[in-house]
Amino acid sequence: MSPPRSTADLRVIEGPRRLPAIPSAVLGMLFFILTEVMLFAGMISAFTITKSSAVLGWPPPGQPRLPADETMVNTIALLLSGVVLFWAGRAFARERRSARGPLFTAWALGAFFVLFQGIEWVHLLQEGLTIQSSQHGAFFYLIVGTHALHAVGAIAALSMVAHRLRRGRLASSTFQAVRVFWYFVVLVWPVLYTLVYL
Repeated sequence: MSPPRSTADLRVIEGPRRLPAIPSAVLGMLFFILTEVMLFAGMISAFTITKSSAVLGWPPPGQPRLPADETMVNTIALLLSGVVLFWAGRAFARERRSARGPLFTAWALGAFFVLFQGIEWVHLLQEGLTIQSSQHGAFFYLIVGTHALHAVGAIAALSMVAHRLRRGRLASSTFQAVRVFWYFVVLVWPVLYTLVYL
């Protein structure tokens, strides 16, 4: 009867453990984003059909125009946050602590975007654009509001990542997954801005 094999022997027989091509956290996030793309595609499709069939023009008479110029500033801030977060990822791969500055900057730019979008909403509500005022208002708050919820969720995720990074407990796969989510929030916004605001 042969003696029981040691763990080292079993490792030799089984071969080296393979790392997944895509970490599970990132793969899960990609599946989530795929469902969110379908959600936004449905809303955009309904909005486009409604806008193109409006007999009296768009926006409907008596409804305020959206502040496209002011929102362009917010758009630039959001796009910059995506660029800075990319740099944070590169810095994290080299030396984890060096990612703190770019990560905070990306978070701050994202918070700026959400804050000033909120201020924009307050002004539009004061001008009479509400979710009940017209299809224009309903679609605006539905589409832009859904994006805002995603942005707030992504900012919370960035806060969690920053906290774990400070404590030295941030897994690379977690950071990658949060970055993918933030890139989605950043990249879907220009599409929404072009369709809804312009």
